Amino acid sequence: MKKSLSILLGIFLLLAGPAATAQQAGKELRIAFGSCNRHDLPQPLWDDIARDKPNVWIWLGDNIYGDSDDPKVLRAKYDAEFNQEGYRALRQQGTTVIGTWDDHDYGRNDGDKNYPFKAQNQQLALDFLEEPANSPRRKQEGIYASYTYQVGRKKVKVILLDDRYFQDTLYRDAQQVYHPNLTGDILGEAQWQWLREQLRSSDADAHIIGSGIQFLPQEHRFEKWANFPAARQRFLNLLSETKPKGLLLISGDRHIGEMSKVTIPGVTYPVYEITSSGLTHPATHNTSEPNPYRVGPLVNQKHYALFQFQNKGRKLFVTASLRGDEGKVFYSEKLKVGK
Repeated sequence: MKKSLSILLGIFLLLAGPAATAQQAGKELRIAFGSCNRHDLPQPLWDDIARDKPNVWIWLGDNIYGDSDDPKVLRAKYDAEFNQEGYRALRQQGTTVIGTWDDHDYGRNDGDKNYPFKAQNQQLALDFLEEPANSPRRKQEGIYASYTYQVGRKKVKVILLDDRYFQDTLYRDAQQVYHPNLTGDILGEAQWQWLREQLRSSDADAHIIGSGIQFLPQEHRFEKWANFPAARQRFLNLLSETKPKGLLLISGDRHIGEMSKVTIPGVTYPVYEITSSGLTHPATHNTSEPNPYRVGPLVNQKHYALFQFQNKGRKLFVTASLRGDEGKVFYSEKLKVGK
């Protein structure tokens, strides 16, 4: 009888997918994330990430620097990263890998909805993420997806957006300065409706929304949601409308790390965005830039980010940190999720 129950439990955990890993974590759930990773540069952080024992690793884009229309070139770079010793060890220790993309793994720097090879490259990105062959994500336009993980009696929902497949064109002048597209969109109507439903119908106690480019900062001259002010405002309005519990925003792209904090009308707690970017090549020359929302330092060294969720009684807490090589912690802040 005990043997039969053990077999049934094993089958259940296999079918449960990503949530099974989180359930095994009991009252703690660890989610690590990062971006801007070149397969052909030294990657010293994987052993540090592995020592943190994350249940989940999230790729936030520029997972490789593909920058090619040739699928053979992209596949070779993905294969090199997939088989990188440290990254392979992280997967083998049981960490679940999920992710989205940004322009360099999309296929072209600053690529938008007009990029002709986006459908082809979507399949290559999903191959790298080990997406099942029969997954609905293989059939839809764009690689947006959501996942739910258990921590004690609480649920954490991860919503990953696709900020490339439907993005309108953005003009960049000879000085490489982007000019806002005042009416332009980022997500496309199908993804907007999907996102609204993900938030409206959710029973999760915390929500992580991830995008390759930054949501909140507005003053730097690089890619960001603020370059599409109508889309950014629509996003903020959607948060005001749906009022998700325990909202955390995550992003990459910038080759720096920082935490930003804002208040959003209708949301009864401060909302944080954690940007983690520069796994292999951070912008060490960037020692400061304006961001009135920033809390803590601007991190211009190689780093990744870690969320440590803990269910204590009826409350859910998270410690958010930006972390570097040899166990260095650049910044850490403990937050009560939600009210």
